[in-house]
Amino acid sequence: MRKGKTSIWLMMALAILLILSACGQSVATNASTDEGTNVTAESETKTVQDTASAGSPSTEAELVTFQSDAGEVQVPKDPKRIVDLTAFTTGYFVALDAPIVGALTGAMNNKYIKDQLTAAGVTDLGEVPTPEQLVSLKPDLFIAYTGTEGIDQLSLIAPVVQIEYGKRPFRELLLELGKLTNREDEAQAWLTNWEKQINDLKPKVENAVGDRTVSILNPYEKGLYVFGHNYGRGGEIIYGEFGLKAPTKAQAEAIDSGTGWASISMEVLPDYAGDIIFTSSWSGDTNDASKVYEHSLWKSLPAVKANHVFQLDPTSDTYNDPVTLEGQLKFISDSLLSAK
Repeated sequence: MRKGKTSIWLMMALAILLILSACGQSVATNASTDEGTNVTAESETKTVQDTASAGSPSTEAELVTFQSDAGEVQVPKDPKRIVDLTAFTTGYFVALDAPIVGALTGAMNNKYIKDQLTAAGVTDLGEVPTPEQLVSLKPDLFIAYTGTEGIDQLSLIAPVVQIEYGKRPFRELLLELGKLTNREDEAQAWLTNWEKQINDLKPKVENAVGDRTVSILNPYEKGLYVFGHNYGRGGEIIYGEFGLKAPTKAQAEAIDSGTGWASISMEVLPDYAGDIIFTSSWSGDTNDASKVYEHSLWKSLPAVKANHVFQLDPTSDTYNDPVTLEGQLKFISDSLLSAK
């Protein structure tokens, strides 16, 4: 269930960059001498550094110290070419109008930020970027999740800021990324506008929902996922901003536990199903969600009988960045206000 950890294939891809660069150095050396020489580990590293330098902006940027979740790192004071390898953080940079030049396919397909990324000419890096892509984009900053394979190799190309998924609430993370990108004013402006929207909608939603409970449920191959307050799918709004109640067991296992989610079997579904349900199929496997939605136990739920079930987007509503939250806010508030 952990999000954002880049596949080991990225490390392998970066290793290919090392090998290719070393081969290039070997060819250059052989061309300048009458007999071949062995390429040492030191020269391999220098080659990658030279390759990275060749693909990086030529001007020397002013560096500042930033406290990442993996320790201090020297970063450009005003980064101009950001490559985001997390997908789930990309929308923060969109909200800040920060200069992203490369993002993963998941982010590129997020309906809430897709148009903005396309208009800005952001390169779709696929699910696993190639070394050639990373170098050719001439990044001056990488964003990656803690635990991403190949951080050392990435840092030969540009500074890497590591972020731990779920460590910070979205407000705090937005402010941190505003500081990172020299856009603290933009971050604060977004938060001010967000607070106005929540303050306007919250009393209306509270009045409409009353004491009823709300669930976020995703069918998957082995049962259902129950989501809480910090794992996307509107949880940040439903339980965080609006302060609505989850069923007792969902509250304990997916919210109070701090994990943000729990896995349950079909047999115990009624204990986790609220009076109002937000749901979608699980995009992490190929399971047919209709096996749950057509099940007699699902059909017997009070929320289903009352037509108080609302379908989330399985590819875009998994995100919880500021731009996605803005899109979710309208859908969720409209849905809750209609569930009378």
